Amino acid sequence: MPRSAAGRLPWLTKVIYGTGDWGLAAFNTLRQIFYAIFLTDVVGLDPRLASFAALIGVIWDAVNDPLVGVISDKTHTRWGRRRPFLLIFAVPYGLAFLILWWAPPIQGQIPLMLYIMLAYALSDTLQTLVIVPFHSLTPEISRDYDERTSLSGYRMFFNFLASIATAVAAPMIVDAVMRGGGTQQQGYVLAAGLFGASAIVPYLLIFFTVKEKTAAERTAESATLRQTARLAWKNIPFRYATALYMLNWVAFDLTGVVLPYLLVYWVMKGDLLARVPGLGLPIESAVLGLMLVTATLVLPFWIWLAKKIGKRVAFISALAFWIVLMLLIPLVPQGAVTLTLVLAVAIGISVSAAHVLPDAIFPDVIEWDELKTGRRHEGIYYGSKNFCRKLTTAFAIFIVLQVLGWFGYQAPPKGVTVFTQPPSALAAIRILIGPVGALLLIATLIVTWLYPLDRDKFNRVRSLLEKRKARRASRTAA
Repeated sequence: MPRSAAGRLPWLTKVIYGTGDWGLAAFNTLRQIFYAIFLTDVVGLDPRLASFAALIGVIWDAVNDPLVGVISDKTHTRWGRRRPFLLIFAVPYGLAFLILWWAPPIQGQIPLMLYIMLAYALSDTLQTLVIVPFHSLTPEISRDYDERTSLSGYRMFFNFLASIATAVAAPMIVDAVMRGGGTQQQGYVLAAGLFGASAIVPYLLIFFTVKEKTAAERTAESATLRQTARLAWKNIPFRYATALYMLNWVAFDLTGVVLPYLLVYWVMKGDLLARVPGLGLPIESAVLGLMLVTATLVLPFWIWLAKKIGKRVAFISALAFWIVLMLLIPLVPQGAVTLTLVLAVAIGISVSAAHVLPDAIFPDVIEWDELKTGRRHEGIYYGSKNFCRKLTTAFAIFIVLQVLGWFGYQAPPKGVTVFTQPPSALAAIRILIGPVGALLLIATLIVTWLYPLDRDKFNRVRSLLEKRKARRASRTAA
């Protein structure tokens, strides 16, 4: 699609590109929020073994994420560098949902752990082959500081839309299957199949409509994976952007992993089939729905504020508010459903900023790299970013399940619908989601405060790049 006369992206281009986050958010929301409790309560893995299965499975991503980034940087086809990956791997990515959410009829804890490890690694690889090229399109579509914030806003709209649909519908699907005489496993497979199918369409749509830069606009790519990794490490804004990105998502993922345990075993007192009075919804659907609907509604506010005061300052404001709310969570009395719903709305305000602003900050490191090296390496940077994102989820699952295992968490017996956890496990759940989450957010705030690339510095970088480009053009003309 062509650019507008003013150099801005057409509205339709932003919308179509933004739909790509539907598939990403559906996959990540299911895994962030429900995978840990799926492993303990459905697969039947000991929490400590389940934590190692997820962590070991993501180690492979230390290789495949940057590798896919380098491959996409060096790919040259009539359709561009990134879009062929979307065409080829969209359907396999949809199937990755089913791989992750099938509990095999295997006896023995170690064989189960090995299967989960392999399923986690395979599904992550299929995700990488789509998401890294998709994200690498962002700095190629627009090189404008504020336009990238707008583009991230469109992405986050579909991200929140998918997160809402997944977070609300998945517990309802599992609940409906169980009430109809089925099992939790059947409910999870059905949910995974539905959302996996819905993830395929956006990437095919992007392939056929959103265009990359022409070959003449690209800078030469000659660095090896090792050389490019070394160059990326020398990129100071990249270091800060990666640190704040990881800390932000570890805090979010830790909250997401613990939340189902908190809602079921603390707020609803262990009643697995309880529904919120007046709403008729499972507690997970109600809380996550309110949180994510609020996040979607306030998304334009954060985009507006970032344009007014800068991405960094806007994100710091959101983090400060979020820290206060996290410290209030352990004070919620057991069974306090209404207060939990109110806190969900408040937290949704900061969750909105946590989704859009780090993603809007990250593309700016590409121009800094181009200024220093004379080349553009979107693939390697977004490969690293995608790996960091998946690592935060695996790390959060690992920490939560390790802590629950050591503090006596017990999976409910098959067929039991009301089950009480020991006091030590309940205390661990509340500490993880409150003080530990707040400490991670404080660290995120500090790193964001130190981030060196604001709007003025970014514009100076762009100005220097334009001058360099003009000098090259004049030498070529001569």
